[in-house]
Amino acid sequence: MSVDFYNKNAESFFSQTVEADMSMLYKKFLDRLPAKKGKILDLGCGSGRDSKFFKDMGFEIVAMDLSEELGEKASEYIGQEVIVKDMRELDFEDEFIGVWACASILHLPIEDIGIVLEKIFKSLKNGGVFYSSFKYGERDYIKDGREFTCFTEERFFKCFPQYRDRVVEIFQTSDVRAGREDEKWFNIFFEK
Repeated sequence: MSVDFYNKNAESFFSQTVEADMSMLYKKFLDRLPAKKGKILDLGCGSGRDSKFFKDMGFEIVAMDLSEELGEKASEYIGQEVIVKDMRELDFEDEFIGVWACASILHLPIEDIGIVLEKIFKSLKNGGVFYSSFKYGERDYIKDGREFTCFTEERFFKCFPQYRDRVVEIFQTSDVRAGREDEKWFNIFFEK
């Protein structure tokens, strides 16, 4: 399971990701939110980079990650507790104006992604926004002990046709980390 990688490599993962420039994605997310105040769930918060940004913008943040080691580092960085929990056990209802799942759900197999998507939509308030990103492609793979589920637009809708009318934007980006610009990401925004 991918969590072992993050527990063993928490220090290096934190330092490689905490300064990554996510400003373009932040702007898209903030522009779509139904309110300028409220609660945001950072699902698979990793280093806490995104939680800290949203918290500094005045939002109430619920940060969650499966890795205990990363959770500790992120808690310290954000200045609040990170919930260490499997996203498949998400149990919120009608609570968030936004759910941010940047490069996190991609570590689940497709059947579990379906379960998590249902739980995310249940956790959102009406009009709420959900952002997620996956590696771009048709084939899933394992690298360094991490599982990656990949999507193109066609593959996503083939797997999850029930969300077609909730999708408001799909686009590709290059990885923002130095030396990884050739890696492509599948980005998707939904509204409830």
